Parts: sequence; structure tokens; C-alpha cells
Amino acid sequence: MSKGNFSTTTKERYLEDFVEGAVHEFGPITITEDEIIRFGKKFDPQIFHTDPEGARETVYGGLIASGWHTCSLFMRMFVEHYLPGPASLGSPGVDELRWLNPVRPGDDLTLRITVHRVKPSRSKPDRGVLFSFCEMVNQESDVVTSMMGMSMIRYRDAD
Repeated sequence: MSKGNFSTTTKERYLEDFVEGAVHEFGPITITEDEIIRFGKKFDPQIFHTDPEGARETVYGGLIASGWHTCSLFMRMFVEHYLPGPASLGSPGVDELRWLNPVRPGDDLTLRITVHRVKPSRSKPDRGVLFSFCEMVNQESDVVTSMMGMSMIRYRDAD
């Protein structure tokens, strides 16, 4: 699923294609128990990410995905559907990263992005910074993760 008002593909997209206030949705992507456990064991070995039996005894009452795993799924969809491939110049980071609700095995996650601000660079006229308010939403419409992403993007005629 891809919903939004882009008139270009990611390969043809540049900074001027991002309209402040526009909302784009991508997904869903389903997270599995095996993926949660594998990611948890490798990167975030807390019991509620790695052991379904032990997780039942935690405050979460069962297995949940690491927030970093959820961020990894976000990044995959962000790159595949939103970020302009050739015009992307990287990112200085994200602000206000929040893990708001647990992500459980079988959840279907949708990425919802609101173009927050497009700020031209003062020192480099071929580019600017794209501020994107990003939310991962589960099948119950609960926001599970949110952040303000920043991406440095080139203008189309900068080539």
C-alpha cells in the first residue's frame, strides 16, 4: 500500500516534490515472533524481546519487539517509499524519538509521514533540509513509534 500525493517515484524525487502538510502512508508490514526474537537476541537481549515464556512474567505480559527493531522497519519503508534515492544526502539525525505502545507478534505496521517543513540551505543553494514527522501505526490505529526525521535533500536543478 502506498498513499500520498507524490507525482514522482523515489528515483525521480527531489526536495521540491515535498509539500508541507502533505501526509503519506506506506505499508503495512507484518512483524513476526521469529523476527522479534532474532532481532532481540542479536541487538537488544532483554527477556521481553527474546523469550516468549519469560516475557509473560514481565510488565508487558508477553513478547514485544525492541523499539530499535520497530525503527529498523520504519527505516526500510522510509527508504523504499519516501526518501528520494539519488537526491538524498544523508541525515543529521532524528528528534523526539518515542516508543509509545508495544509492538507484538503479528502486528501490521503502517508508516504515516507528515511533511512538516522544507527548509532551504542558506550556505548551499543546491539543497535543503526536509523535516518529516513520522509515525508507525498498528492495525488498531495506535501509534507505536513517532519521531521527527531530518533529511538533507538536493533540489532537482542542482545536478
